[in-house]
Amino acid sequence: MTSSAVELHPRAESVQFTAEEMVVALADGRKISVPLAWFPRLSEASPQELENYELMGEGEGIHWPDVDEDLSVSGLLAG
Repeated sequence: MTSSAVELHPRAESVQFTAEEMVVALADGRKISVPLAWFPRLSEASPQELENYELMGEGEGIHWPDVDEDLSVSGLLAG
């Protein structure tokens, strides 16, 4: 029997946006979907500012330089 373990240090691979949500694809295949309303700087950002993100620490965090916002993947998973 095989099983897949959840990563102890989850890593983001990519970030996408809908009109209402941010969707983060993780390296282990999971996706996190959170309301943009949770993050005022991101909810007020332009589409170009949202798409200009950098993965930090091998994907353990996400940084948006244009709006000075940083989020950790573990924080997103914790809600």
